[in-house]
Amino acid sequence: MKSKYLLLILTLLIVTISFGQKIHISDYKSGADLTAYVVDYESQADLLVYRVEYESEAGINDGNWFFVQFQSQSDKSIFFVDYESQADIKIYYVQYESQAGWKTTTKKLFLE
Repeated sequence: MKSKYLLLILTLLIVTISFGQKIHISDYKSGADLTAYVVDYESQADLLVYRVEYESEAGINDGNWFFVQFQSQSDKSIFFVDYESQADIKIYYVQYESQAGWKTTTKKLFLE
């Protein structure tokens, strides 16, 4: 019995690791998992985001995002708000993959 649970846990872990963070931009706040605001400066951000070109390059909650067209393809759906005070997280787009990552680790749960 224990081996079945162990096998199930290992399978889920492998599936989770093999897929990166796929993000869908929602047209409606009600259809989104969280809200985000794009800040002007890196120092204001909770998360530094790098847009990867291929799904295989996306990370697991590390700021390397692959954007998908349909919500059914995504891990999380995000609605971008007009005001910083309305956002669950504040993001800043970086130029290099190595710059991506969380600056405010307490907000990391929003994307898990």
